[in-house]
Amino acid sequence: MTNAESTNPDFPEYDWSAAEKSYIISSFFWGNIFTQFLGGYLCKLFGVKRVMLWATFSSGVCSAVTPPMIYWGGWGAYCGIRVIMGCAQGVIFPSMHQHLARWSPPEERNRLGALSYTGIECGNVLSMFVSGMIARSPMGWPGISYISAVVAFACCILWIVFGANNVTESRFIGQAEKHYINSSLQHGSNYHKAIIPIPWRAIWTSVPFLALVVTRCAAIYGLSTLQAEIPAYMNGVLQMDIKENALFSALPFVASWALSYVYLIAADILLAKNWLSLTAIRKTMNSFAFWLPAATLIGIGFLDVDQKTLAIVLMTLSVGLNSGGTIGSAINAIDLSANHVSILMGIINTASCLMSFITPLITGAIVTDKTDRSQWQIEFIITSVIFIVFNCIYVAFGTAKSQPWDAEDFLLGPQPELAKPASMTTESDMNKEISS
Repeated sequence: MTNAESTNPDFPEYDWSAAEKSYIISSFFWGNIFTQFLGGYLCKLFGVKRVMLWATFSSGVCSAVTPPMIYWGGWGAYCGIRVIMGCAQGVIFPSMHQHLARWSPPEERNRLGALSYTGIECGNVLSMFVSGMIARSPMGWPGISYISAVVAFACCILWIVFGANNVTESRFIGQAEKHYINSSLQHGSNYHKAIIPIPWRAIWTSVPFLALVVTRCAAIYGLSTLQAEIPAYMNGVLQMDIKENALFSALPFVASWALSYVYLIAADILLAKNWLSLTAIRKTMNSFAFWLPAATLIGIGFLDVDQKTLAIVLMTLSVGLNSGGTIGSAINAIDLSANHVSILMGIINTASCLMSFITPLITGAIVTDKTDRSQWQIEFIITSVIFIVFNCIYVAFGTAKSQPWDAEDFLLGPQPELAKPASMTTESDMNKEISS
C-alpha cells in the first residue's frame, strides 16, 4: 500500500512518512500489552474456548474493516484498528498455555507446547510469501486483509465445532483417551468445574517464577534485536536492504521454524532415554537459545561490506538458534503451575512486551549514526551480555518442577464444593467420572 511498484497499481498508494509507518507498526503492541494479564484472568472465569473464540473473531473483524478504514481515515485509522487487534490478540498466549495445561498429559506437554509455537513461525513464513502474491493479484493489497479475515472466521467455525475447554466437554474424544488424559493430570474430581483461588502472594514471591519472568524479558529483548536491529545494521553499515528481498527477509523465520523441530526432536530423545531431566532439558535448550546467538551477534558487528553472505548466514543462524527458547523457557510456566498458567503467562507476557518498546529506545540512544560500526558493536555487546547474564539466572534458579502453590487446596481448607486436592483423588473417583 506504500509502494505501488511491488503491488497492483490499480489500488491507492499512500505516501506515509517513516514516523507514521513506525506508529502503524508499533500500534499493535500498544493494545497487546494491556490485555495479556487480563487474558489470563478471563480464562479462569469464562474458559479458554470463549476467550479464544472472541479473540480470533475480533481479529477477523479488524482485518476485514482495515481497507475501508484506511480509505476513510488514513494512517491514523489504521493505527486505531491495529490497537484494537492488539487488544484482541493479547489474550491468545495465556489462553494457549491454559489450554495446553488442561489437555496435554505431562509427559507429552513438552512436545505439544513446542508444536503449538511452531505454528507461529509457520504463519510468519506463509504470510510473507502469500501476502506478496495477493498484493500483486487483482485483489491488490486490500486482499491481504480480506483473506486474513476469511481465514480467521474459518478458524472460528472450526474452533466452535471441535474446540473444548477440557476433555469432559469434548464431543469427539473416546473414553480411553479421556481416561488417559484425566488420570495423567492427577486432579480432584471437581477440577474442571472449580475455580481455584489464585495464590497471588506465593506467585509474586516465587523465585523460580521471578527467574522465568526476567528470562523471558531478556528473550524478547534479544529477539527484538535479532529481528529488527540486525536488518537496520546491515542496511546502514553493510549497505544491504534485506527488507527489499523477500527471500532474505523470510530466511530467519524459515530457520526458526525448521530448528524448532530439531530442538523438539532432541528434547524428546533426551526425555525418552532418561538422559536428562525435564529441568535439565529446559536449561540446556535455553542456554543454546541464548548463548549461541550472543556469540553470533558479536561476530556480526565485526563484518565488513564485502562479507554480506556471511552476514546473512549469521543473521539467519542467530534467529534460528534462538528458537530453542520455546522448549527452554517459553513453556516453562506450565511446569511451574498447570492450574494457574494463564495467570503466569499474563504476568510474563505483560513484562516481556515492555521489551518490545524498550529495545528500539535503547538502540536509538546508542546508535545515533546508522552507518557507524562502533556504535552498533556497543549495542550488540549489550544484547549479548543480557543473553548471557539472564540465562545464568535461569540456570541457577529455574526449574521444571511443579510449585507448592500450584496445589488445588493451597489456599483452601477442606471445602468439598471446590476442587479436591490431587492427593484425595482415588481410583474409585476416577472410575465414577469415566462412567458418567
